[in-house]
Amino acid sequence: MNISKHEQRVLHELALGGSIHHERLPNGKIQNVICYTRDGHVLTDCTLGVFQRLLTRRLIHSRNGLPYRASRLGIKSVRAQLNQR
Repeated sequence: MNISKHEQRVLHELALGGSIHHERLPNGKIQNVICYTRDGHVLTDCTLGVFQRLLTRRLIHSRNGLPYRASRLGIKSVRAQLNQR
């Protein structure tokens, strides 16, 4: 599966334990997304367009209105990256 560089960065952070918090409009559509790493930092690569592409490819999911996290398919699809820890 072809995943862009920005999608790859977001998916990698989600696989490490990050989450995507969202705000909805009164009609139910998602208006704004903010991606947090597991350390609490904000990832600026996560835009609404990147979020929509990850969602349509089923690489992320949300359960019971909680923040979005990486799905099993998303974790399998992410390429290994060096961790700077």
